[in-house]
Amino acid sequence: MRALREQYIEDDQGRRVAVILPIAEYEMMLEKLEELEDIRLYDKAKSKNEVAESFEEYLAKRRKRNG
Repeated sequence: MRALREQYIEDDQGRRVAVILPIAEYEMMLEKLEELEDIRLYDKAKSKNEVAESFEEYLAKRRKRNG
């Protein structure tokens, strides 16, 4: 992973209160966060040990239920 080129905004006491990133790096971070969230949700679903049904099975049940 490449290093971020961040800049900081400081308050009157010199404490960092905000960060500035190039938009491309910000968008890359958002993509990585979305990917991590997908992985987390996948792991959560897998841990339930439920039997999965195919998309076709789901559609058939839905059609039957909705007439």
